Amino acid sequence: MLTIFYIFAVLSVFGALGVLFLRNPIHCALSLVGTFFCLGAIYVMLNAEFVAVIQVLVYAGAIMVLFLFVLMLLPSKDSEQYVNKWSVGKILAGLLSLGIFIQIASLFTANELQLGSKGEYPLEVVEEVGSITLIGRLLFTDYILSFEIIAILLLVAVIGAVVIAKRRFQ
Repeated sequence: MLTIFYIFAVLSVFGALGVLFLRNPIHCALSLVGTFFCLGAIYVMLNAEFVAVIQVLVYAGAIMVLFLFVLMLLPSKDSEQYVNKWSVGKILAGLLSLGIFIQIASLFTANELQLGSKGEYPLEVVEEVGSITLIGRLLFTDYILSFEIIAILLLVAVIGAVVIAKRRFQ
């Protein structure tokens, strides 16, 4: 089981690197879809089937369709403009990312990792109630305001995309 986890973890890292370094935007989007599927597989191995299905349906499905829609609206450019140029900002961002990765990796390799208390919903409660029921209950009680704000934000984004597309074709 651990070997399968490492396979999907490596595939997801390669997919994420493909998003960064591929020149064609469509190839970048497809690489991101592959990364989302690998993350969904990792969620399945963590017994979070609901999160895995939502990961694949929402991100690999809906969000990527939106990305591809935006890519189709953009005018196509020559392939010369997709050449990666290593500016000082990109090099600094890469070094900063590498530093953050090393810090996170050192946390997991140290023997002094403190996991903290179990919290309000330990594994026994989740198994008794059910993870989907618990997520739904929390989403529509404690986090209803955040849920509604995200829904309004997505509605405004869709309306904005339609307005921009309408102006372009007039």
